[in-house]
Amino acid sequence: MRSLLNYCEARKTTPNKLIKNKIKYYTDGFDKIVPQKFYAQHNQLDLFDKASETLDIFG
Repeated sequence: MRSLLNYCEARKTTPNKLIKNKIKYYTDGFDKIVPQKFYAQHNQLDLFDKASETLDIFG
């Protein structure tokens, strides 16, 4: 807590403003519709669905 207060004092801000600014990226844009950049690509979803195509390391 002390280092947070020192950091804020040196940069002339408050702990509230600092914390809000740092988490803004994670909280902005999350309305009822999820932004496109947070969707998984279809290739990522199919990665482990192919159970029959396993590697055989013992030949």
